[in-house]
Amino acid sequence: MRVIRGLTHLEPLQQGCLLTIGNFDGVHLGHQAVIHKLAQHAKTLNLPVVVMIFEPQPLEYFLKADAPPRLMRLREKVSQFNRLPVNDLLVLKFNQHFANLEADAFIQHILLEKLNVKHLVVGDDFHFGKARRGNFALLQAAGLRYGFTVEDTCSTIVEGLRVSSTAIRQALASGDLAKVEQLLGRPYSICGRVIKGEQLGRTLGYPTANIQLSRKNSPLSGVFAVLMTGLNGRQIRGVANVGTRPTVTGEKNVILETHLFDFDDNCYGQAVEVHFMKKLRDEQHFASLNDLKAQIAKDAIAANAFFLST
Repeated sequence: MRVIRGLTHLEPLQQGCLLTIGNFDGVHLGHQAVIHKLAQHAKTLNLPVVVMIFEPQPLEYFLKADAPPRLMRLREKVSQFNRLPVNDLLVLKFNQHFANLEADAFIQHILLEKLNVKHLVVGDDFHFGKARRGNFALLQAAGLRYGFTVEDTCSTIVEGLRVSSTAIRQALASGDLAKVEQLLGRPYSICGRVIKGEQLGRTLGYPTANIQLSRKNSPLSGVFAVLMTGLNGRQIRGVANVGTRPTVTGEKNVILETHLFDFDDNCYGQAVEVHFMKKLRDEQHFASLNDLKAQIAKDAIAANAFFLST
């Protein structure tokens, strides 16, 4: 899969393509169904599948810190798309220029001139262009005029619930990781590089592998039973805290701290993935470090009990 950052790095697709557009936050089962359906159609037409996404996501551009917490960073999206039948991932920078682009100009200069789209799949509530004046009906009319077809993504339903990024955020916020896994098709995870912290966990007898999330809001928080992958091909059990460490410093940005069971190697700088399996409790403030240490011991017991029961 090619990752193309910006239109300047994209040569016009003379043969055309099949295209889908969206945030694809989480790359959940609904997103996967759209791409697999597009790929089947692409085989018939012998054309590439192109996915168009935006960075930052439009709501992040307009709402800044008040935007809903994203489920995954761009790097994590790329990793998930790499596992799907996608030929090109087109990442467009969402800025003031893009926000002011008229809907007709988006169709003419991007969809037609650059991508030569032959078949387009978007949600029926999709809006684009300045003041969100572009919509599904406008795309259908343009398709009739310029010779491309437009299809609704349709909803994916799991146990009576429509799969969506919003539903996943709600399930994460409530700690329902089983529902999250149903909607994603995999356990929720966070990727990053292990950084060197203040060594407080080691002082308390519970060394941690820390990942700085570089965000003030996170779709989940609290203490979890987790699995970590990325260290010498191993899948390592542990207990993790996602939050701002109120007992210690009260961080401004969210940090992910993972205490791994039966692991004491140096893993600083390594790229890892933390898979969240069960929420154990909310993050809380403790009166002393001794109280915190005692609670960590209880959390480790609870996490081990969970793994033994699965």
